[in-house]
Amino acid sequence: MKLSDLLVNIEYTSQNSVNPEITDIIYDSRKVSDGTAFVCLKGYTSNGHKFAKSAVEKGASALVISDELDFEVPQNVAVIKTPDTRLALALMSAEFFGNPAKELKTVAITGTKGKTTTTAMVAEIFEQAGIKTGTIGTLGIVYGGKTYKTNNTTPESYEIQKAMRDMINAGCGAMVIEASSIGLKHNRLAGIEFDAGIFTNFSDDHIGGVEHKDLREYLYCKSLLFRQCKLAAANIDDENWEKITKDAKSPVVTFGFSENAQLRAKNEHLISENGFLGVHFDTEGMKTLSLDVGIPGKFNVYNALAAICAVSFFDIPDEAIVKGLRIAKVKGRVEPVKVPGNYTLLIDYAHNALSMENVLTTLRHYNPNRLITMFGAGGNRPKVRRYEMGEVSGRLSDLSVITEDNSRFEDVMDIIEDIKTGISKTDGKYVVVPNRKDAIRYCMENAQDGDIIVLAGKGHEDYQEIKGVKYHMDERELIAEIIEELAKK
Repeated sequence: MKLSDLLVNIEYTSQNSVNPEITDIIYDSRKVSDGTAFVCLKGYTSNGHKFAKSAVEKGASALVISDELDFEVPQNVAVIKTPDTRLALALMSAEFFGNPAKELKTVAITGTKGKTTTTAMVAEIFEQAGIKTGTIGTLGIVYGGKTYKTNNTTPESYEIQKAMRDMINAGCGAMVIEASSIGLKHNRLAGIEFDAGIFTNFSDDHIGGVEHKDLREYLYCKSLLFRQCKLAAANIDDENWEKITKDAKSPVVTFGFSENAQLRAKNEHLISENGFLGVHFDTEGMKTLSLDVGIPGKFNVYNALAAICAVSFFDIPDEAIVKGLRIAKVKGRVEPVKVPGNYTLLIDYAHNALSMENVLTTLRHYNPNRLITMFGAGGNRPKVRRYEMGEVSGRLSDLSVITEDNSRFEDVMDIIEDIKTGISKTDGKYVVVPNRKDAIRYCMENAQDGDIIVLAGKGHEDYQEIKGVKYHMDERELIAEIIEELAKK
């Protein structure tokens, strides 16, 4: 593709009157090869302009810059100067991959909490309606049964555009993405007009450091999404919903428990039956439905309402909504795993005191026979985290099973001793089983009817890090192995 074709939507000036054929767009100088365009991005710790000369030496045919360069660029290399190279990367990538968003049903979800869960719900509803769907977010780029890991919740714009084209090639008809405030701030979603934008909620988070300087900037960045969505829906029970959606292109559909919401929830209550944990609720207003959501916690009513609004912008049958919400799950987030016994086994990513407290408090509301928490703590991390996790589990669990996590360069038993220090502040019962598979087996062999067992800490991770080496370890596979081994006894 000619360079000029990639620049059609970009404000720029150029030097060196050449219009080379571009084989790829690169923003990591280590990946530059002959015929590529190198985009100089400015980050928190590095500046791509420093690598422009190296990119030319490796064969780059074009440089996209915002700052002056400190070397003379050969005449056969195009130099494109633009005020914002991140915006340029997004718009160039959209052209390079043929504007794939136009060929997909697209939904973007923003908010402090609930993005990952709502994304999973929307995707499952689409799938139940016969629409193959890809997702982009915290868990990576997911489509066709495969997961491709990313560095950020909202990846760089090039990765997003490439992923959408790959999804189309794999037969997908829809894409759902988590739109983080940082991703919006850095133009990673630029160049996409979403069919629907969804706002879940807003609270104090991501303030300070390299993220947002204050709450006002955080809110502003969230609001940017709704400038590029054809349709929008928002949580009316959140006091910031109008500020977040003020630039929406069309009237905003509202959801919540409020009488003023266009989609209202009522009659919500927790359900627990045969290993199924979730929440039931009914809707009124724009849709009248009776729903069971297969993810624990009443707060998931809001996520489900958001998902219903999102798919309602498309021609999706109610049957797909009902089935999709019942079976939707998020890998590693209170994820149920089928077991032969009459108890509930969950995998969750909770790996600090706050997330553990949230999960265990939620599960306590289901009045289990016993709440059993298996967990460890990461090595080469502050010891206070271990004390706090031990204290939380000791306070909220009927039994804590202390085991290994990513011990890294520390001795597992030293980490366990720190966790015991926290548990000793409570009256909580505990056992120590250092090997993680053995700990899972202990939980399953000793499970009683009505127990809820949480395997905390690993979640969606499929590895165990020990002494600098990451070994494959997926708890779902371990559970399957244990079930098979126990069946042979």
